[in-house]
Amino acid sequence: MKYTRICPIMMGCLLVLVGCGMSYEETKRLKHERQQQALRADSAALKVAVLPTLDCLPLFVAEERQMFDTAVDIRLKRFSAQMDCDTALQRGRVELAVSDLVRTERMATMGLRLKYLTATNAYWLLIGNRNQRITELKHLDDRMVAMTRYSVTDLMAELAVDSAKLKPERVFRIQVNDVNVRLDMLENNEMDALLLTEPQLTQALLGKHHVLLDSRREDIWMGVIAEDSIAMSEASRQRQLKALVDGYNKACDSLNAYGVKHYSDIIMKYCDLSELALRQLPDSLRYDHVAAPRQKDVARARQWLGKK
Repeated sequence: MKYTRICPIMMGCLLVLVGCGMSYEETKRLKHERQQQALRADSAALKVAVLPTLDCLPLFVAEERQMFDTAVDIRLKRFSAQMDCDTALQRGRVELAVSDLVRTERMATMGLRLKYLTATNAYWLLIGNRNQRITELKHLDDRMVAMTRYSVTDLMAELAVDSAKLKPERVFRIQVNDVNVRLDMLENNEMDALLLTEPQLTQALLGKHHVLLDSRREDIWMGVIAEDSIAMSEASRQRQLKALVDGYNKACDSLNAYGVKHYSDIIMKYCDLSELALRQLPDSLRYDHVAAPRQKDVARARQWLGKK
């Protein structure tokens, strides 16, 4: 009798276990399908690699204020190191990337077919650590300078060495790719000098560190948004690109009309800037519509790479 009472209970447990097993398999299947759908959607979208820097601000504003055509899927892929943006472009994970002419021209020599969508307003300053009493270029002798190899920051570090007539082997160029890590190293007194762009530059200057070299005074304008010309050759990509350009230009107009501080919430979201640095951002920043970089800057990048 006991056996007959137990059997229905055991059968019930077995049915529950079987039911749970089917539910788990179904959950796995649905999860896999959702992942595949997300991958297909991401593959079809126009993807742009961006950095937490103000040359990307028109893209941030266009995204956040819905200035891109809502019928077109444009996605910003956020990185904190220029090298990671370039790697994403090289490996086909994005179709466009914010970069500089030295890096893009080097990628071109490595076989990547690139086209320049536009120049940007990016500029770079070489900052000397005031705690190390680095107030002039000649003080870089036997010192460390944080930069990214084969980039405009590398070019400017070499320009600083040449201008001060220092021996190249006496200035130690340290590769620090992450722009926020580079800033932290200055603030923590771990680096003698470094190259920065906005807004990390404004944050650094709050510490009363010294400006040693300014790319604007050297007439160096090498910020660009580059596109993979092979990936962008399809008709669908060209429609997406038009939407990107239209939104970018609208954002530039808005930034010039209202100023960068009008978009403080967006800058805080994408750049993780302190409140004090946000208030100190230069009012002089202006953003141009999409336009090709100057040939003299392209030539300068190629010439510098040729020497390397």
